Amino acid sequence: MAKIIAVVNQKGGVGKTTTAVNLTAALTDLGLRVLLCDFDPQANASSGLGVDKRKLHNSVYDTIINDVSAAEVIVHTKFGDVLPATADLAGAGVELITMENPNMRLKNALQQVAGNYDVIFIDCPPSLELLTLNALAAADGILVPVQCEYYALEGLTDLMNTLRLVKKRINPALEIFGVALTMFDGRTNFSTQVAQEVRRHFPGKVFATVIPRNVRLAEAPSHGLPVTVYDRLSRGAAAYRAMAEEMKNKL
Repeated sequence: MAKIIAVVNQKGGVGKTTTAVNLTAALTDLGLRVLLCDFDPQANASSGLGVDKRKLHNSVYDTIINDVSAAEVIVHTKFGDVLPATADLAGAGVELITMENPNMRLKNALQQVAGNYDVIFIDCPPSLELLTLNALAAADGILVPVQCEYYALEGLTDLMNTLRLVKKRINPALEIFGVALTMFDGRTNFSTQVAQEVRRHFPGKVFATVIPRNVRLAEAPSHGLPVTVYDRLSRGAAAYRAMAEEMKNKL
């Protein structure tokens, strides 16, 4: 049965989708069966693994709203499987409110296919609303990307409060699987200080591998490729491969 990991941070621009996409590809390279559930209406994780959203007949929206089985919606790619999103997902939060057990729609959908995978990542939207609550209800653990920049810890208090509420009311088994330091610039003392502060806040939870600032990481999505394929020799690709090795040992 798959370990379900929600990649979550309500701050945008922290490398959340980049982390979800590249860990999916790197763990697939390591021989694991990986599914990436794109649960962000921007659908960048889908295109980041080469899925052409214009050719989709169904998406994760149809799975949670119209009861289309996840197995019918999943797209198989050489970088890992994808439960894709489209812009339709933007309105799902409003529709879910009127449905029975609105927080459990994604969990019920993923349970149908969890036996086919070792890991399922859920790329969450950059907010703490009903879609994110669905992801937290479905997950065994959360992976929190944190940028090594000013205001890095801003908003994490809200995320931890939400985590506590979800554990209390919806998903008692939910834990922090790991914290990923992203956008690290080794040339500055500030990045190092932020990394130290994050490690102090989350003892034993922060991956040893840090993800550097790297232009190849920014370029890869426009080609519909993970960085591990777009430029295998780049620092970004090496970092995500190393983080995937760490993650494999934790699963």
